[in-house]
Amino acid sequence: MADLPVSIRSVPYQPPSPCTDMTLNSDNRPSLHSVSSTAFSPGRVNDVEAGPGEAEKRRRPLTTLRTTLQEPAAEFIGTLVLVLLGTAVDCQVVLSASTNVATSQKGSYLSISFGWGIATALGVWIAIGASGGHLNPAVSLVLALYRKFPARKLPVFVASQVLGAFTGSLISFCLYHRAIVIFEGGTLTTPGTSGLFTTFPLSYVSTASCFFTEFVGTAILVLVVFAVTDTRKQALPLLAIPFVLFVTVTGIGASIGMQTSYAINPARDLGPRLMTAIFYGREVFTYRNHYWIWTPILGPIVGAVVGATIYETILVAPDP
Repeated sequence: MADLPVSIRSVPYQPPSPCTDMTLNSDNRPSLHSVSSTAFSPGRVNDVEAGPGEAEKRRRPLTTLRTTLQEPAAEFIGTLVLVLLGTAVDCQVVLSASTNVATSQKGSYLSISFGWGIATALGVWIAIGASGGHLNPAVSLVLALYRKFPARKLPVFVASQVLGAFTGSLISFCLYHRAIVIFEGGTLTTPGTSGLFTTFPLSYVSTASCFFTEFVGTAILVLVVFAVTDTRKQALPLLAIPFVLFVTVTGIGASIGMQTSYAINPARDLGPRLMTAIFYGREVFTYRNHYWIWTPILGPIVGAVVGATIYETILVAPDP
C-alpha cells in the first residue's frame, strides 16, 4: 500500500464531541465548528446568545432595587427592634405587678430605663452600617440641617421609622395581649395599658412642663449624637456609637423619664399611637386636647434642633 501523505498521517481522527456543532460546507461536506460547552449549561443559553453585557444589564435592576430599599429597610428594622424591646420591657414590668399575671413583679423602673437603653443600642447596631441608624425623625432632621444628610431622603426615612415603630409595638401587643386583658379585667383603657406602648404624662404635670421635659431630653440626646459622630475631631469607631447611645438613653430615662415616659423620638410615639388607636380607640389621640402633638412630636423636634444648633455653634471642633 502506498504511503499516505505526511499531512494526512499526522492528523489523528477525532470523533465529534457532544459540544460541537456540525454544519455543511458549500460542497455539502460536513465541517466541525467547536462551540463552548457553556452554551449547553442550564440557564446559560440566553447569556451566550445575548452576550455577557446583556446578562449584566438584566441583573442591574435587581441591584438598583436592593440599593434603593437598603436604607429604608434598615431604618424600618432598626426602629422595629427598638420599639419592640422597649415596649416589651414596659409590659413585663408593669403587667407582672398583678398577681393575676405573675407570682411576683419582674423588674422595676430601673429595668425599664435599662431596657430602653439596650433596645436603642441594638436597633442602632442593626441599622448603622446600612443607613446610619437614625431611628428617629428628629435626628434625621438635624442631620439634614447640619451634617449634609440629603433632605430628599427625609420623607422615606421618617415613613420607615414610623412604620417600624408601629410594627414593633404591634408585635409587643400580640406577645402580651392575654396578660393585658387579665390586667385590665377585660376592658382596654386609655391611658391604662395603652401607655405601655405610647406615651402619656402624669396627671398633675402641665402640658408646658411635659413639652420642656421632652425638649431637654432630646436636646441632650442630639448633643451626644453630634459629639460622637463629629468627623472633624477624633470621632468614635462606628460600632462604639450604640454603646454610647445605650448609656445616654438609660441616663435620660433614669433621670427625667418619669413625667412623660420620655419619648425623645416622634416615631417611637406616633407609630405605637397609631397601633393603639386600632385596639383602644381614638382617645389615644384626643387625650388632654391632643397632648401627643405638643409633647412627644413637637418637643423632640424643637429640642433636637436646639441641641444640634448649640453643638454646631459653640461646641464644634475647630478646624485644624
